[in-house]
Amino acid sequence: MSWFIRKSAGIKTKTSQQIEVPDGQWVKCSGCSETMNRREIERNHRVCPKCTYHFKMSSLGYFDLLFDDQEYELFDQNLTPTDPLLFTDRKKYADRLTQTREKTGLIDAARAAAGKIHGHQTSVAAMDFGFIGGSMGSVVGEIITRTIKRGYENKWPVLVISQSGGARMMEGALSLMQMAKTSAHLAKLDDAGLPFIVLLTNPTTGGVTASFAMLGDLHLAEPGALIGFAGPRVIRETMGQDLPAGFQTSEFLVEKGFIDRIVDRRSLRDELGHLLDMVRA
Repeated sequence: MSWFIRKSAGIKTKTSQQIEVPDGQWVKCSGCSETMNRREIERNHRVCPKCTYHFKMSSLGYFDLLFDDQEYELFDQNLTPTDPLLFTDRKKYADRLTQTREKTGLIDAARAAAGKIHGHQTSVAAMDFGFIGGSMGSVVGEIITRTIKRGYENKWPVLVISQSGGARMMEGALSLMQMAKTSAHLAKLDDAGLPFIVLLTNPTTGGVTASFAMLGDLHLAEPGALIGFAGPRVIRETMGQDLPAGFQTSEFLVEKGFIDRIVDRRSLRDELGHLLDMVRA
């Protein structure tokens, strides 16, 4: 029998060398549990290439996806929330705002832009779930309102991309007032004969669902999106009975006529272009 004796230390092989992997380089899909490279998902517009699960997308991500040649103008970037109620729960609302701004680089949970979608000048607002759950407070309501106003003043169609946990409790009645304000301006858009399109993404719940998100002329939704007002547990306890499987998903709601069409994000720009061709003809 022969023996191998290592006579010198420090022998390195490819497998023994430490391979550095950047933080966040790998992502586990919530749909199929596959682990894949983040860059692959980003190239696919944040849609899983294996199971088509739609990851959350930022407002700027949607703008880059939808506007022709990624050219658009941002609006209302100087609006920042205040703390009129001096609200405190687990932490002060003012501190929560500061920390969230530093973490996300956002001023609040929505952005507004205008540009062309397949040649149609369009006023667009998109929400960001990363900013306190995409909750709608006074600033988000104002951004949505100005987006709608920009539409009827310039004779542009309006698109709102909703992604929200509902009204922002830290602003109390001030956040609830945004439901009425946005709805009132949508009435003016309707009087002007201009289309209002809503894209419902995961999740769209609470006071957002109860206001502008369900007042569209056309309601589109991404696959698998959670759409509803209250959560399943609250509804089940209120009604005292079990609920149908998946009753708050976009697939269930399109069957019941609650939304018009489910659209894969990768074909969203072309779908919107086709719809705008029809309604603006």
